[in-house]
Amino acid sequence: MNPLLTSRYRIFQPTTTSFSPFFLFNQKRWKKPVISAQTRLEDRVRDPHLDKLTTHFKKLNLVLKIHILMSNRKRGSFVSLQLMSRWRNILGLNVTVTSFLQKYPHVFDLFLHPFRRNMCCRITRKMKELILLEDVVAKSCELEIVMRVKKLLMMSLNGTLHVHALRLMRRELGLPCDFRDSILGKYSDEFRLVDLEIVALVGWDDELGKARVEEWREREYREKWLSEFETKFAFPMSFPTGFKIERGFREKMKTWQRLSYTKPYERKDVKCGGAQRYEKRAVAVLHEVLSLTLEKMVEVDQLAHFRRDFAIEVNMRELLLRHPGIFYISTKGNAQTVFLREAYEKGGLVEPNPVYTVRRNMLELVLLGRRKTKQLLASDEIMEESNAVVCEVDRESKREGDWAIPFLEGYEKN
Repeated sequence: MNPLLTSRYRIFQPTTTSFSPFFLFNQKRWKKPVISAQTRLEDRVRDPHLDKLTTHFKKLNLVLKIHILMSNRKRGSFVSLQLMSRWRNILGLNVTVTSFLQKYPHVFDLFLHPFRRNMCCRITRKMKELILLEDVVAKSCELEIVMRVKKLLMMSLNGTLHVHALRLMRRELGLPCDFRDSILGKYSDEFRLVDLEIVALVGWDDELGKARVEEWREREYREKWLSEFETKFAFPMSFPTGFKIERGFREKMKTWQRLSYTKPYERKDVKCGGAQRYEKRAVAVLHEVLSLTLEKMVEVDQLAHFRRDFAIEVNMRELLLRHPGIFYISTKGNAQTVFLREAYEKGGLVEPNPVYTVRRNMLELVLLGRRKTKQLLASDEIMEESNAVVCEVDRESKREGDWAIPFLEGYEKN
């Protein structure tokens, strides 16, 4: 064969390398970025005030959880650190229990047991007084608690709620530990227990069938002289600093504000009117639930237990993220917490309630950390004096162990 023809054949022969755009198996298609609830959660503008408040309240909830574990012990008002070290997995701590307790001397009192000579822990007198005060204030607001539960039942689709869902939101709603007997069982003219885990509404109350957002609408209509068309179905909006308003966002928000919907306490078909009206009705229900809580915030997982009862058949986290002007989700801690934006200003409630005020005092005691205050210095002096008394008792008499508990109780009174 002619070598010239062979070289010409090699030059003009089509090549099918792996880099050829015509080789179908090696083509790389451009994929559109997936927009999901997780990507919205990561890319959104954060609110530093609410994130910081979430971190602080997580510490307080951890302290109260330790108090509950200590209260379940019936041998005394104190627990040994050796036993408390086993609670690390229950509490979900990244450090040892002893290291955590030493961070908050205004809340936890660490002392040497006079008889067993081992380190023990108990709640300080100031913190114990605040915990008792919260129970007293909650009991004085019993009628308000009944009103909150009744409004939740009025918003449900069939006038029933699962007791388990209420139990998960017990502290957020201000319910006592034994609310099934002290609230649901006591007020039999308002509530009826269908079975062990379902409570039903006995009678409808027209005076309670008014959402909290409707009070804001009346003020907007009266004070700002806005038309009824603008305020009848609107919600208060506030965005965090740095929120980027894209093109066409204002027009979409104005259209959504004017969109009519089935209100939370209206007994109509919730699915009538299309997907947008159904979604706005779900936003109104979540807005009202958060308004009924004491701190205007709750974990997203706790809200998810009300989905069936409130007929919210959508992804709840994605629904909250689509309305950043009404809700804010904080990811600080192990759980995601949703806030009602209009209720907070600079990290505090605009309209505080008595129970919230007591919890803020608890939080301030926790946030003192290891700071030396006059009360802490005074308690240190009492501790030194008590240690001296223990030494004198050891020298003069034989200890049998009967005097240890009365001595600790007398020290606690001081």
